Parts: sequence; structure tokens; C-alpha cells
Amino acid sequence: MFAWRECLRDRNHRARPRSGRQARGQGADVTEPAERTAAQQDFDLVERIAADDRLAMKALFVRHQVRVHRFVLRLVRRDDLAEDIVAETFLDAWRQAAGFEGRSRVSTWLLAMARHKAYSELRRRGEETLDEGAAEALEDEADTPEVAAQKKDKGALLRACIDRLSAEHREVIDLVYYHERSIEEVARITGAPENTVKTRMFHARRRLSEIARAAGLDRGWP
Repeated sequence: MFAWRECLRDRNHRARPRSGRQARGQGADVTEPAERTAAQQDFDLVERIAADDRLAMKALFVRHQVRVHRFVLRLVRRDDLAEDIVAETFLDAWRQAAGFEGRSRVSTWLLAMARHKAYSELRRRGEETLDEGAAEALEDEADTPEVAAQKKDKGALLRACIDRLSAEHREVIDLVYYHERSIEEVARITGAPENTVKTRMFHARRRLSEIARAAGLDRGWP
């Protein structure tokens, strides 16, 4: 999915300041002791990336590519576009690693960059996000035999219900329950105040309950 050589060429091999970080060897082993947390490992990888360690960049991509891709795909709803945005996100991570200050988890940093790129691309294409009223006005295809057959699985049905939420509500549900972000982290990713995120979460859960009940789904979600 991601062309590493092309990514690294795009950077033009420019040296970056190391911002006081201790440089590690270019080909250093990125394997960490088992007792180190995932967050600590991520921080170490970013430090190594800031020191132009390409192996660390590859490791970061392997660790987070699936998560970022799923998040972006929920926003843009096109796999080819999501792949492009993911590639650009990790390219920016390579370029901007020296400026990462560690104020959030690395995964939160990546999701915030990916979100910005996704919405920028949607605006560039002139694709306006549906509000809740417009989404409800769309024809519900969930009752067609073909779709009903595909959604026997409860998880798939819940995802279909989430898709009927407004963009803001869909995003907060996705980040909290599927990406396990805290309210504080969601605020960092979306750029919204924490109280706004809490309000969106409250209304999103209530609306999702209504949609789920109408779809015949009991309260089997968080």
C-alpha cells in the first residue's frame, strides 16, 4: 500500500535539527524490551525517525498504518483516497518527527494529521459533509434483501447504524469506541474543546440508541 522508497525520496534527504534528542544509529535495531509500553516504544521510534532512521519509520508505519487507514476510511469513504491520505500522513510524520514534542500519544498525533488531511481533501473536492438531517433524509437501504443478508453480523449492523449518524457524531463514536481515545485525546485530534466533545458524545450515544432500536439491535454496544 505504501511506497517507502518513493516516500523517502520525496523528502529530498534534507537533514533535520534533532531538537535536543539523542541520535541513535541509522540502522539500529528497533526491537524494544517486552516490558516497555507501546507508547514508550512509539516515542522512541519518533526520536529515531528525527535522527533519520528509516528502519524506525518503517516500524512506525507497520504499527499504526491499519489504525490510521480505518479512521480515514470512515471519513472519506473511498479506499483509494484513504490510501493516498495515509501515505501523505506518514510522509509528514517522517518530515515533522523532529518537531514532535510528546504532548500526546504518537497515535493521537498521527490521527490528528490524518484527520486534517482527510477534511482538507474533502473540501478540495467540494464534497460537503452531510449533517444529521440530510443523512436521515437519505433512502435507507438496510431493508433490502441484499444488504440485510450482508448485515447479519451484529458488528456489521452496528457499523451501519453508526454510518447514519451525523459526521461529527460518527467521528466521536469512532474515536472513542473503535480507536479507544479518551475525551482529551479526541479534543486534540478534532481541535474541539473537551466540553464540546463531551456534548457530542452524549448526543451521539442517544441518537445511536434510537437508530439501533429502530434497526432491531438491542443495547449490545458500549
